[in-house]
Order: sequence, then C-alpha cells, then structure tokens
Amino acid sequence: MLFIRTNKNQTPSKRGQLNPESFMNIKNLFTRLGGASCAAWVLPALIAGLGLIPAGRVTAQTFTTLHSFNYSDGNFPVAGLILSGNTLYGTAEVGGTNGNGTVFAVNTGGTGFTNLYSFTAASGALSTNSDGAAPVAGLILSGNTLYGTAANGGSSGNGTVFAVNTDGTGFTNLHSFTAFSSLYPYGNSDGGYPFAGLILSGNTLYGTASRGGSSDNGTVFRLNTAGTGFTNLYTFTGGSDGAEPDAGLLLSGNTLYGTAYYGGRSSDGTVFAVNTDGTGFTNLHTFTVTTAGTNSDGAYPYAGLILSGNTLYGTAQYGGSLGNGTVFRLNTDGTGFTNLHSFTAFSSLYPFGNSDGANPNAGLILSGNTLYGTAEDGGSPGNGTVFAVNTDGTGFTTLHSFTATSGPFINSDGAYPYAGLILSGYTLYGTAAYGGSSGNGTVFSLSFAPQLTIIRSGANVILTWPTHVAGFNYSGFTLQSTTNLVSPAVWNTVSPAPVIVNGRNTVTNSISGTQKFYRLSL
Repeated sequence: MLFIRTNKNQTPSKRGQLNPESFMNIKNLFTRLGGASCAAWVLPALIAGLGLIPAGRVTAQTFTTLHSFNYSDGNFPVAGLILSGNTLYGTAEVGGTNGNGTVFAVNTGGTGFTNLYSFTAASGALSTNSDGAAPVAGLILSGNTLYGTAANGGSSGNGTVFAVNTDGTGFTNLHSFTAFSSLYPYGNSDGGYPFAGLILSGNTLYGTASRGGSSDNGTVFRLNTAGTGFTNLYTFTGGSDGAEPDAGLLLSGNTLYGTAYYGGRSSDGTVFAVNTDGTGFTNLHTFTVTTAGTNSDGAYPYAGLILSGNTLYGTAQYGGSLGNGTVFRLNTDGTGFTNLHSFTAFSSLYPFGNSDGANPNAGLILSGNTLYGTAEDGGSPGNGTVFAVNTDGTGFTTLHSFTATSGPFINSDGAYPYAGLILSGYTLYGTAAYGGSSGNGTVFSLSFAPQLTIIRSGANVILTWPTHVAGFNYSGFTLQSTTNLVSPAVWNTVSPAPVIVNGRNTVTNSISGTQKFYRLSL
C-alpha cells in the first residue's frame, strides 16, 4: 500500500504528470500491520493535487486476479470458495491430471496455489471410477477435513460424496450414488448427480442430488462424516413440491431450507422446507408462470438460500420483469415474498450486456443490511457482474463488471462468475468460470478497504476518505500520522478530528515542519 510523505518544500506539478521534485517519496509496501483483530491498515493514498492521479479517478474498490487457471491445475471453477486463516479452498469442474476436476488451495494474496487433488480417469459407458468426477460444488471444512460432492463418476457414474484433508492427503469416497433403475431413466433409491455442496451439523452431512430417487426428480439426503448411515430424506415427485434440487441446503434448528430448479404449479421452481428427519415437507413458494420469459417473482432458482432472522434471501436465474432473473426474499413460513431486484434488459451494444448483470446463478451473502452476489451474464461487456443490494431492495450497485474477452475467453479478470462470494473483513472473494490469462477461469478478490485521498490546497493538505461504500461502514477508522517509518514507527492521531463534507470524512492540515506519513488505522 502507499505511504505518502509530504513536507512544506514540495512544488506543485501539472496534473497527470509525475514530478520527482514535487513528490519526495512513495514506497509501495502494500502491507497490513498488526493482526486480524487489531489491524492498523496502511491504505492507498493519492495526492491528486500534486499531479499524480486526478481526483475523479479514485476508485472505491480494488479488484485483484489472484489466480488464472491453466487446465493442468483445473478448469472451469464454477463453485464458490471457503476461507480458513489465509487460505482459500475450492474446486474446478474439469482439468487437472485426468481432466475430471480438481480440489485446490490458494493464499488470499494469490500466492501458494496448490492442486490438492485431481480426480482420477473414468472408464466405461457410465464413466465410472473410484472417487468421482466433475466437482461443480463448493466445499465445507471441519477441522482439517474438506467435504464435497462430485457430480459424476463413482462406482455407478452418478456422483460421489467425498472427504480430503487440507494438505491433499487422505481422500475418501464416502458415498457413491447407486445405478439407475430400469423403471425410470434416472430412478434409484438414493439420488444422482449431486450438483450442490454439503452442510454439516455435528457429524451429519446434508445435501441434495439433482436427479435420481424413485421419480428421478432428485432427493434430499444425509450421511455421517464417516460415510455411514446414508438416508434418503425426501424424494421429489416433480409435481407441486418441485424437481431437480440443484442447490445446497440451509439448516436452522431442525429445518432444512432449499430450492428446486423445476416443478411447482408452473414448473418454474420452488422454495421448500423439510425437517432433518425427512418429515414435514412444505412448499414455501412456487414461482409463477412466465409469459415470454417474464413474470413478477422470478423463475428457475438454481442457487441456495441464506437466512437472517425469519427471512430467507435468494436468487432466481430467470424471470422477473425482464426475464433476466431476480433477487428475492420471503419469510420462513412462506409469507411475504418480495422481488427485491429484477435484472435489467440487455443493451444493443452487447448481446448480453447491461448495467447490472443477468441470470444470477449463485446465492447471496449478507453483511449488515447489504446483500452481495454475482450475476453470470450482463454487465457492460456481457461477461457478468459482482453486485450489492440492500435487504429492502434499495441501493442496487454494480461493484464490478468483468471485462471483455478476446480469443478463447482471454482477459485479465475473468468472465461468467457462476459461483457466489465469501467475505472476510473488507474483502470479497470469488471465482469466475472463464477468462483469465488462459481462458480457463480465475480466483479473484474485491477489496473495499477505505482509500485515503490526499490533495494539496495552498499551504494545506486535505485528507479525505469515505464514510461508507457499498454497505461497508468506515466509522471505526482513525487517521494517524508519523514523521518516521523506521521501526518501531510512532503513529499519532491526527488533529483536528474529521468533519463530513460531501459524504466524505475530511481533515485539513497545514504543510509545515517535518515530513509526515499518513495512514488509516482500524
């Protein structure tokens, strides 16, 4: 991050030019001081008035491509990430040693990428193997063990539930979904094609299978972390209850909440609840019939739900007022359904381009009163977006539009973010299924650490930083200065205290005496 030194002998230069005589010392240390709980952050500081960067170009967030996949380490990361310490864990659907997908780890700074596990080659007409193939869902972590699902492979080619240690050792196939029966093309006793991840309660894993079950419309299941005690809790009929539950589950008390992509009275999907023992299945919401692709509430909910109090929040991939999907909420008893946001129409400039995004494939995360998510398509070049919206539906903001691609999906940041986000401090982490330097997808971060702007005004220096951005509140930050960066540097709170001017914390200091370095401390 940038330390800025100012003193009274600096001479202004023309805006947009770097004048060594006017700008004495910038050190790009890009470090965070202190631990996670007592962090003192030295944040990007810009002296726009001294001719470095025009003030209008100061951005509220920093996008970083942490890793670009190259197929040997994985390809098509369609699942979200989990975070433990400074390590992100995830899956790639294909690629790796045998082309059947990988489990990977990468540090939050983008270093130390490790392919923890490559799924083995599959053989035969059913593409069977010992461990699974095509891990399209995210992972969960308990102790040093990662748990996940593979959509294909296993002893019958219908997918697996697996466990692997965080160092890549100890891979275990906990369950191979059984062969389909002759009665139904995709019918069996336990399910098949688990597209979604798992949740853990005690020693019990809960999940969904997109197909299979006696009616081949999918199942809700549970099993122990040791791989024993597999139980089919509920088999979807394809009628009013739904069909093809592609998303993971949410657990509150003894109740599991989820979505089914199809089914319901209009075949446009459902939101459901079922007890952990398989009883009490309830259809909480049936998405309304779409006319020319549009409706009032959304259609085809591919993602899971999150819960705050008694309110569930989720996304529908299609439907809404313009057919490009919705963000919605409803109460846990099925009442109070509200369409919080309908994604806008595509533009004439790009076939799938707009301002906010389209077709949200992933679920949401919640911080305070702000929901954060991704849209698979849309944005200015049509390659997807990261967005935020308040829980009451106001304040929708496009946080990042993935850039245009050239050739085989090549760009700098990624494209088509199928997966959701995770949040740590002031940073969002996610994956993009395509794009990056090889077109095989990326892991990215989007930091909202408050950015300090320094502008010279006559004999004074004016320091400003936002009060809040995209739901992130910066009231806990204090402006500090020091005259010497030699360790241990002595940082003092800057006086006078900030005042709010045009929505920004503002401090005016005279340029006199010895040089000063400034930072924001949390």
